Amino acid sequence: MKKLVLSTVLLLALSISFTSCRDEVKKAENSVEKAVDGAKDAANSAVDAAGKAVDGAKDAANSTVNAAGKAVNGARDTANSAVDAAGKALNGAKDAANSAADKLKPVH
Repeated sequence: MKKLVLSTVLLLALSISFTSCRDEVKKAENSVEKAVDGAKDAANSAVDAAGKAVDGAKDAANSTVNAAGKAVNGARDTANSAVDAAGKALNGAKDAANSAADKLKPVH
């Protein structure tokens, strides 16, 4: 009878031990799954943030290019206006010189 009780206690102890180990393995698996999910979420967030940063940089570059284009167009318009004004001044000077030459010519 003593052997029967001891054998039963031993088998009970072993079954509890193995059952307990299975629970620990499941807990470890769940922890690993949670860690992997967390890492995946962090990587997705990093990718999203990088995409937003690239979009922001692209928008800033486009704005800079547009501003530079407007500055070049403004400089071109100013240069054209200066050329037109210089041409008008030269024509006025030519007309004035011709008028003065006509006054100096002797009348016959």
